[in-house]
Amino acid sequence: MSEDNQIINARYQGQRGPLFGLAFVTALLTMLSLGIYRFWGKTRIRRYIWSSVDGGGDAFEYTGSGLEKFLGFLVAIVILAVYLGVVQMILFYFGLTLFAEPTSAEMALAQMAGLYVTFLAIVPLIFFAQYRARRYKLARTRWRGVRFGAEKGAWGYALRAMGHWLLTIVTLGILLPRQTFWLEKYKTDRSWYGDGRFVQEGRWGALYPAMTHLLIGVGLILAGALALALQSPFIGGALSVVGYVWAMVGFISYRVRAFIYLTEHKLLDGDIRFEARPETRKIIGLVIVGSLVVSLIMGLAFAALAALASMVVGPAMMAPGPGHIVGLVLMAGLYLGALLMGGALSLAWITQPVIAHVISSIRVRGADRLADIRQRAYDTGADAEGFADALDVGGAI
Repeated sequence: MSEDNQIINARYQGQRGPLFGLAFVTALLTMLSLGIYRFWGKTRIRRYIWSSVDGGGDAFEYTGSGLEKFLGFLVAIVILAVYLGVVQMILFYFGLTLFAEPTSAEMALAQMAGLYVTFLAIVPLIFFAQYRARRYKLARTRWRGVRFGAEKGAWGYALRAMGHWLLTIVTLGILLPRQTFWLEKYKTDRSWYGDGRFVQEGRWGALYPAMTHLLIGVGLILAGALALALQSPFIGGALSVVGYVWAMVGFISYRVRAFIYLTEHKLLDGDIRFEARPETRKIIGLVIVGSLVVSLIMGLAFAALAALASMVVGPAMMAPGPGHIVGLVLMAGLYLGALLMGGALSLAWITQPVIAHVISSIRVRGADRLADIRQRAYDTGADAEGFADALDVGGAI
């Protein structure tokens, strides 16, 4: 905190080595436990990352537990099974079964329609799970001994998210800023730090400048398609490739600039404001460098495995007796271990540096008012991200 107690600079102090070791060990334990340990593994990784975030000399705390997440997952699985069973019964009533072998073109079309209906039935649950997962993580996060939290509102978020996504798709992305702003406002206005409430200020139209490079990329892609239609394959192909890369970079730029705008227009407890200065080029650079490092290490690891297989495991597999089975099991275990190592490397070399850059760019203004904020009531966490885990929308962190 600065001398006048008005500003807090955020810092991230995590290291690659400890996070890689933690992620690799928890991945191995998850594999050996047939996936059950992943709830405890995710909890351990969160505790490390949360504790590496420092604001004014005070680290964040993650207080969630693996058992809490596991039990929530079991409850969510039962509810999802019943829900999807009801959906399938309704489809079967209308003759749209998914489990019979199609014997005609009409039946194949009916099965395709059933698949789309099933997917659309799951979409509300995905948005519902995203809001509940965010609420759970806030409820299990403390800073200076004070809990964060969020109000109930998962179904409201799900309905709004579906509506905004529909508008964005129908308008070919033109209303993406509207979607970004209003969904963030819905979540922010229901979030708390202790008894201090967050409020999202600003205007959704102010996000359009953040779309500049994304729109340029889309324009180049459309120009490339037009050139291909006019039988100019070289120009069309070049414009399409350049447009695709530009659009990808433009989407990252949009996410970064939208994050900056939304962060700087958040208000806590009426007086506390925030600044954020992450850089698009820095984030892209971190991703590229991290990807190259991970690719190099994984390439060397698989090359070493191939050499091991040819020199040691191969002869054992050719020998009479149980050597064949032992060799197959050994190689399968080694390759699975290499894949798990790749996931741990990605977390340590790509995800963590991006988190560190974004967090280190954040400042809190009016921080002296934080002393007036008091503890909030404990939130039970409901399903403890069970739906997010069941639908695989929780992410690694």
